[in-house]
Amino acid sequence: MQNLFNGIYDGMTVLVTGHTGFKGSWLVTWLRALGAQVVGFSLPDPPTNPNNFDVSRLHEQMVDARGDIREETAVADLIATHRPTLIFHLAAQPIVLRGVAEPKLTFDTNAGGVVNLLEAVRQTGRGRQTGRGRQNDGARGVLVITTDKVYENQEWLWGYRESDRLGGHDPYSASKAMAELATHAYRSTFFSPETYQRHGVAIATARAGNVIGGGDFGQYRLVPDCMKALMSGAPIGVRNPLSVRPWQHVLEPLSGYLWLGAKLLQAGPAYGEAWNFGPREQRGLSTREIAEKLIELWGSGAWVHTEPGYAKVETGLLRLNWDKTAARLGWQPVFTWEEALREIVTWFKAYQGQQDMRAVARAHITHYVAQAQAQALPWATDVD
Repeated sequence: MQNLFNGIYDGMTVLVTGHTGFKGSWLVTWLRALGAQVVGFSLPDPPTNPNNFDVSRLHEQMVDARGDIREETAVADLIATHRPTLIFHLAAQPIVLRGVAEPKLTFDTNAGGVVNLLEAVRQTGRGRQTGRGRQNDGARGVLVITTDKVYENQEWLWGYRESDRLGGHDPYSASKAMAELATHAYRSTFFSPETYQRHGVAIATARAGNVIGGGDFGQYRLVPDCMKALMSGAPIGVRNPLSVRPWQHVLEPLSGYLWLGAKLLQAGPAYGEAWNFGPREQRGLSTREIAEKLIELWGSGAWVHTEPGYAKVETGLLRLNWDKTAARLGWQPVFTWEEALREIVTWFKAYQGQQDMRAVARAHITHYVAQAQAQALPWATDVD
């Protein structure tokens, strides 16, 4: 698998913040399969118990650093010590409802954390002179992962484009929009394309929403709620059956992140901007449709409508337009929504059967890559 993405990750030191989270742990698994030397940085305790990081035993394959993205000194020391070539920043407070309950933590983590990371890159980057007058090696690329919820929601039937207005009426959405603005400010002020030859750092943001997959045990998320209920034989609680989302399997945006990361390293600031990653389906899918399909694939189960007090903060209709990503990156998703849900059910049945989940995850990635190669997608087939 080392020849994927033009073989650029083989032997490279890559930092993944939020590596014990759902998306972060899948990204670590894929990076290790690509031959990367991975450094992770997350809070001391994983976000859930159980979690994909632990069940896949990923601590055995990487530098597993623990700390708080809100602590500026800890982040600076991490960057200075390991000097990663590429950084994927996923560390975040990712739950909309928790943002309502803990707004300051959410803003400090999601907006302040990005500032701490980019400031550390600025202070220790290639453009900073050492005491001997030589430039330090440092990060050449930074990809900040945000969310589809950075857009000012208009309940449009069409998908949001990267040029649409940012906003957010709840703390989580607003904090992620602030992260986008902070990234743009650092890129414009300290890492501009015009001075790239001096600083040598390319920075981009990636927006993807409602990412689903095996190994997600998060709270207040439809698919984890579904799978936990199905495994226990309980009915699935669905808060907003008619809410429409751009559901996509976790490997879809991760393939985009890895391809974009390779582009940042190869072409620098030409790709240093915002990018949307969305599913194949042009129409969004309701939470009810997702729950009913998972029940069908699992072979048993039922769902009921529940109404927690904070459901009103969640948007009813939200979709992304990824035309720019398709046209300029040559990226497009691989799975249909039914295939994505089938992969999820397969993962959770393997977990329930106490299989080797690291091997299961690798097999899922291999299957996904084979599907992408069969579709002749550039990231899976273009090898220099």
